[in-house]
Amino acid sequence: MKKIVSCLFLALPFAGAAASAGEPAPERARELVRMVRQDCGSCHGMTLNGGLGPALTAEALRVRDVPKEALVATIVGGRPGTPMPPWHRFMNEDEAGWVVDRLLEGFPER
Repeated sequence: MKKIVSCLFLALPFAGAAASAGEPAPERARELVRMVRQDCGSCHGMTLNGGLGPALTAEALRVRDVPKEALVATIVGGRPGTPMPPWHRFMNEDEAGWVVDRLLEGFPER
């Protein structure tokens, strides 16, 4: 698994720049939370406990031990050959980093 994620990470030229996430404006933060809960939740489960895609709970991410940069790269660039689409049209790398930080903390209810 780590090998696949590493290959994806290396294939995306912008992935390395995603290490630090800025704090989005409050309204944008609400939009991002809504996006994760509704859009990501449609595949990863409405409670983020898994579905078509793997669980995105803090515990599940800790167990899988995927580097933050690889998670950001997956959000922004998707995973070719899988149902995971790229989200670069809907959020930038900093916003994806913010989402990953929230997922690692335990995603907010609202």
